[in-house]
Amino acid sequence: MKEKIPATVTTYINSAPTWAKQTLKDLRSAIVASAPKATESISYHMPYYAEEGRLAYFGYHKSHCSFHWISAEDKIVFARELAKQQVKGSTLQIPQGEPVPVTLIKKLVKSRVKVNRLKTSK
Repeated sequence: MKEKIPATVTTYINSAPTWAKQTLKDLRSAIVASAPKATESISYHMPYYAEEGRLAYFGYHKSHCSFHWISAEDKIVFARELAKQQVKGSTLQIPQGEPVPVTLIKKLVKSRVKVNRLKTSK
């Protein structure tokens, strides 16, 4: 049986386990606050944000939530802040029960918006 793909980000969040819902809401709020012109959709079965290119994804897993898409450049620019987090590849993992690093998420998204604008203005 195929897994049903949520039609909206709200549906995705509402279908998440109880422990993950607030974390997902906090991720969504941080992304939207940092990129109010971004479009919100579902891609690869999870929430996706774009503004002149890819900005971010987020999702939930068995024991953590994830913020997806930390570039190699982000890892250098935000090294000090990322060192305090669980990062696997291009993903920041937020363990169950841990707070969302809202300030860091906002910085990452704002940085991605700037990079995307530079790419499209060339």
